[in-house]
Amino acid sequence: MSPGPVHGTWEPRPAARWEDAFLSGNGHHGAMVFGDPNDEQIVVTHHTLVRPNGGEHSRPPELAAQLPALQDRLLAGEPAAAESFTDGRPLQWVQPFHPAFQVRLRRPSTETHHYRRSVDFATGVATAECEGWSSRVFVSRADDVVVQQVTTPDLDIALDHRLPGAPHDLAVGHGAVLTSEGALFTLRVRYPGSDRAYTGVMLVVVTGGLTTLTPPGLRITGAESVLLLTRVLRHTGAPDGPDGPGAPGAPGGDDPDALVQARALGDLIPDDEDPYARLLDRHTALHRTAYERVTLDLGADPAERGLSGSELLTRPDSPALLERLFAAGRYHLLSASGLLPPRLVGLWTGDWNTAWAGAFTNDANLNLQTSSAAAAALPEVTEAHALLIHRQLDDWADNARAIFGARGVVAPPHSDGESGLTYHFSREYPLHLWTAGADWLLKPLVDHDETRGERDPRTAHALAQVALFYEDFLTRTDDDGHVVVVPSYSPENRPANASWGAINAAMDLSAARHALRTAAAYNPDRAEARRALADRLPPHRINADGALAEWAWPGLDDTYDHRHLSHLYGVWPLDEINPYDTPDLAAAAYRALELRGAENDSAHGHLHHALIAARLRDGERVAHALGQVLKGDFFHASLMSAHYPNRNVYNADAAHTLPAVLVEMLVQSTPDRLVLLPALPTAYPTGRLLGIRTRFGAELDLTWNQHEATAVIRPTRTHRVELRTSSGAEPLDLVAGEDHVLALGAW
Repeated sequence: MSPGPVHGTWEPRPAARWEDAFLSGNGHHGAMVFGDPNDEQIVVTHHTLVRPNGGEHSRPPELAAQLPALQDRLLAGEPAAAESFTDGRPLQWVQPFHPAFQVRLRRPSTETHHYRRSVDFATGVATAECEGWSSRVFVSRADDVVVQQVTTPDLDIALDHRLPGAPHDLAVGHGAVLTSEGALFTLRVRYPGSDRAYTGVMLVVVTGGLTTLTPPGLRITGAESVLLLTRVLRHTGAPDGPDGPGAPGAPGGDDPDALVQARALGDLIPDDEDPYARLLDRHTALHRTAYERVTLDLGADPAERGLSGSELLTRPDSPALLERLFAAGRYHLLSASGLLPPRLVGLWTGDWNTAWAGAFTNDANLNLQTSSAAAAALPEVTEAHALLIHRQLDDWADNARAIFGARGVVAPPHSDGESGLTYHFSREYPLHLWTAGADWLLKPLVDHDETRGERDPRTAHALAQVALFYEDFLTRTDDDGHVVVVPSYSPENRPANASWGAINAAMDLSAARHALRTAAAYNPDRAEARRALADRLPPHRINADGALAEWAWPGLDDTYDHRHLSHLYGVWPLDEINPYDTPDLAAAAYRALELRGAENDSAHGHLHHALIAARLRDGERVAHALGQVLKGDFFHASLMSAHYPNRNVYNADAAHTLPAVLVEMLVQSTPDRLVLLPALPTAYPTGRLLGIRTRFGAELDLTWNQHEATAVIRPTRTHRVELRTSSGAEPLDLVAGEDHVLALGAW
């Protein structure tokens, strides 16, 4: 094997667009570094910054009284009945995510020589250097602050809220004062027509030279170095705390005192000769540990590994590109996860008009982005995902009561991170009919519990609430005595011969079965009754094309050209349909995958396709789906991705989902099964994947070449699993604490 892959990326030219900015983040604050040494810009973001738009007052529609009549009409064969199941409101988007401000660093215009910018994935430091200038930026996991060190003698510094799309009627106030800790800047921004606001606070500590206030900025001359510490404080009438919006214990309050904030930032600075290095050490101890748990080496050409990111992106068939995108994807996913999991844009945007509100889009995107967390050893991501869910369970209960008249919980299709209420829906997108969301969103938490061998009581409670909903909702039956899911919705598709709200969507059937059985496994109360209810759900239907039908109700025809693959939830991420236990259903699912179009070429659709193809053991289909993204110009120079080809619409789906695809094609596991090299494309005949976690409680290293493969398994619990390879199946007895080495023949 050649020396290992590069854990970072670089560019020989400044970034003129914020989309090409190198990124850093700690799951609370984000930083986007771009511009040039004469005018560097650092856009600062915070996960909780959402702009009031009316959504903060919206409630789920009170439709429960109308539900029985709707069910009667749908069961009687009225295909458009659900179109009137609404309270008549217009479409209301959730509150849109937006950037806070930019830190603007200007120096006297100087010709730039020997410029290079880079980001180190193992430390999270974004660096820009040339003659007479250096800038290093990271966002501390230890201290929750954006840290920047600049080395240049002369510099003008300012906080600037004027970013693309910023409302013209924002109420903005600047403050600047010299304190014993350094120069303190504040930027207070209040949303128009709202009592909500946020404040940027920046402490500037200058070594050497002369510091002069130039309100609203600062001028530095003759300095040796400059250290900047920046935070965002959000105000909603109650202080924000470490557990999210409105939680107690925040440092800010509604009108932060400048000296208090200066002292708080000043207290972070170690009393030694190199405070930047000490701040970085505290951060790196947390960040590097998480990032380095898993690595992928595809035996790439060392010369290609040394290329800049933009040059490497022009070589879509290069193993070095996949190595770097795997590393970048894990880095960005970790950096975007903390207080909340990643949004559609991760944790970053340079524009107030973020596509689809920069929301948590629950019906596909959030789970796709976090899909590598359990196997690729990022429990920080799973915990962020869990925090979002558990903060919103009371809202989910309101959805179940208002829309369905049921106990338990129903998840919303979209969330801004504040509210878990369902209010984003319309005739064409009747997302309030989607009942599979709670199980879909809880599945990553179940995977995590299986990986670590313990059941989180919070997950157990949430699953019990989902089961309660199904106990109340699944009351209608068909002629064969099966319970019927009615109304039923397959995001964001519709039958070819009916309207969007239908009956027995495959995703709903899979979700209900999984939720009831998993709740029974977690909670002994009512376990037998819940398993019995799961057994009364109808089987999946195979249509006239031999494909698993998206709707199991007779007479509903499939619409194949669609970006979502919700109907194959049973294949991925569930284990309900697989080639080993349910070969006939797996063949039907494969036929459904063959027939599925790409519709508008959304990145999430291509990679969702790849994940399902990997579960169905088709490596070349995985390679084709990956190729659609790698050859479609989906990645910016930052290695953050776009939603559409040709870098159209900044979006984290491809960047964050790609590592999961690469893991799934190499290693798959359930609590009782290990599958090695199930869908490896022939284009990658050599490699190593180190540090993978399995759902039966073991860490695994896999090495392969053209002739053989070796797996080293380090189990944490004693267990017998079924080992699946290209040679077939055999039992594998694992003993906690004893390494097990598997030597495989030709794969």
